[in-house]
Amino acid sequence: MPYSPWYRQANNRLIRDAAAYSLQQKLSILANLPANSPKRAALAKSGYDQLKAYLMMARPEKAEGQFYAQVMKSTEPRRTGVSAGLWQSLAPDLWQFYASNLPTQPSWKINADSSLVTQARQVLLGEIGQRNAESTLYENMLLSVRRNYADMTLTDMAGDTDAQRLFHSDESVPGMFTRKAWDEQIQQAIDKAVASRREEIDWVLSDNRRPVADEISPEALKKRLTERYFTDFAGSWLNFLNSLHWNEAHNLSDVIDQLTLMSDVRQSPLIALMNTLAWQGQTGQKDQALSDSLVKSAKALINKDAQPAIDQQAHGPVGPLDETFGPLLALMGKGSAQNMMPSDSSLSLQTLLTRVTRVRLKLQQVANASDPQEMTQVLAQTVFQGKSVDLTDTQEYGSLIAASLGEEWSGFGQSMFVQPLTQAWETVLQPSSASLNDQWKNAIVANWKSAFDGRYPFAISKSDASLPMLAEFIRKDSGRIDSFLTRELSGVLHKEGTRWVPDRVNSQGLTFNPAFLEAINQLSQISDILFTDGSQGMRFELLARPVPNVVETNLSIDGQKLTYFNQMESWQSFRWPGDTYKPGTMLTWTSVNAGARLYGDYQGTWGLIRWLEQAKQQKLDEGRYQLTFTTTDKQPLQWILRTELGKGPLGLLQLRNFTLPTKIFLTSETQATTEKPFDADAIAQE
Repeated sequence: MPYSPWYRQANNRLIRDAAAYSLQQKLSILANLPANSPKRAALAKSGYDQLKAYLMMARPEKAEGQFYAQVMKSTEPRRTGVSAGLWQSLAPDLWQFYASNLPTQPSWKINADSSLVTQARQVLLGEIGQRNAESTLYENMLLSVRRNYADMTLTDMAGDTDAQRLFHSDESVPGMFTRKAWDEQIQQAIDKAVASRREEIDWVLSDNRRPVADEISPEALKKRLTERYFTDFAGSWLNFLNSLHWNEAHNLSDVIDQLTLMSDVRQSPLIALMNTLAWQGQTGQKDQALSDSLVKSAKALINKDAQPAIDQQAHGPVGPLDETFGPLLALMGKGSAQNMMPSDSSLSLQTLLTRVTRVRLKLQQVANASDPQEMTQVLAQTVFQGKSVDLTDTQEYGSLIAASLGEEWSGFGQSMFVQPLTQAWETVLQPSSASLNDQWKNAIVANWKSAFDGRYPFAISKSDASLPMLAEFIRKDSGRIDSFLTRELSGVLHKEGTRWVPDRVNSQGLTFNPAFLEAINQLSQISDILFTDGSQGMRFELLARPVPNVVETNLSIDGQKLTYFNQMESWQSFRWPGDTYKPGTMLTWTSVNAGARLYGDYQGTWGLIRWLEQAKQQKLDEGRYQLTFTTTDKQPLQWILRTELGKGPLGLLQLRNFTLPTKIFLTSETQATTEKPFDADAIAQE
């Protein structure tokens, strides 16, 4: 209805203009705040409402009487010349009447200050884009959903199967991070938040003539909220799955029961869990658009010669969880991941379960044999010797699957695909490791002790050990030790260069005796030195050095002589052992004040080593060592030793007091009495 000119003038002057002035003052304060002022965040909510009320006065079609009156109550709580009680009683009705009738009274609207509106919008858009506001929005969204969904436990994931018989966990997945929550409420909650952002920006904070910044647009908000949700979704599932632990098996019967249940298609908790993970891992997936598929096919047809061997942009549904769940989905033959590799080269859960069944059948044969212990030892022997393929291949396949899942899934992969087979492995190998210890002790260690106990250099003694017999034991490939290790342990121990190294996969569940590994590698090193040219013995060179007060030195090694009387230095070659019927090493020296004197006469094949034992060694470089011998009257005698390989004859000093360990493996009975590794360097320093 039309109002009288007198009322229009009075209303504009007393209600409209005063309200516009008050709103402009508030917006000016907000717009003039420094960029880093904490007051910006504090005034953002009221500032937005004030800007909205101000714009309503300029755009009557947007006016809301109740909202406008509510904003003005806090914007202009007092009016000069009017008592506070009367103003607070009358003003809300006057403001609401003005705003409610504004759409039908064009003459009541104002012309907004465009510069002030622009400045206020910039400040408010900046505050809307702040992460803390978005975090609050995200947390409130989850809080509203969480109460509607119970946490998901292992029992829920395993369905009708009995998961506790195979694995366990005290953790759970929050119910809001499940496919059910996403489909029923999370999507809608995000859309609602985006719609609210769009409403905020559509007319209050945007004039639609220039786009808002990408980071605060509704589309960007939806993208960030969705990404954040699925990041937390994946993290919650990974946290739960990596907390799973495979139940410990105490005997062969337990292992067989576990493998039977694990591979049972109808009752397997593992299969039920994997199916649940496949379902949850496809949350939020969308099929590739038909148009995109047609365009890609057309490009492939035109550029068929330039197609990659492996298509990293795989066909099929794509989803926000592909990066995390992709390897698991590929293992199950689901999602887009399986299209990235040829099917015959991809790993498969079904293939693993088939192999597990074969292992279980073999173990059942052992358990049902008339003498299970003997049958276990026979099976273990084939594994030690590298002849058994079912158990080793299946364990390796399980390790490969665990590795293919990536570092994020390491705990889950180890528990589900490595631990079950490792326990089967341990059940077969551990009881038999004691038997192999006995074989080693009887076949090698007993003969070693018989040949070398009480003989130099293995003991302080005048009796020498037989060098040919030592060669019989330590010769590379054909020696007794190498032959035994190759024949009996090739499945769990192999050579890398000159060192024996446990097989990383096949030796799982076995504890090699550190002293044993140290000893056989020391003997392997000595073998290389002792058989440098293929035949028994070694070559080296000596260079005598002039020293004060010494006129002459005479050194004889197995009949090979080096006489030095302060002439020009020169290298002299030696071979040890030398070709003589009277082996030994003798050193005499002559000083300026006395005649020739004997430093030492070391008889026997090991005379050279006995002589070197008296020297103080100093390494000059990789192949040269300075040897210093001190006479009874404190006179130093010096030679430079040049070797062909390693430390040359000095390397044989490692054999002093050397003992060959009696155990290859440490078993539960021997853990407390572990043999200490032989420390040749410590002995050399004595």
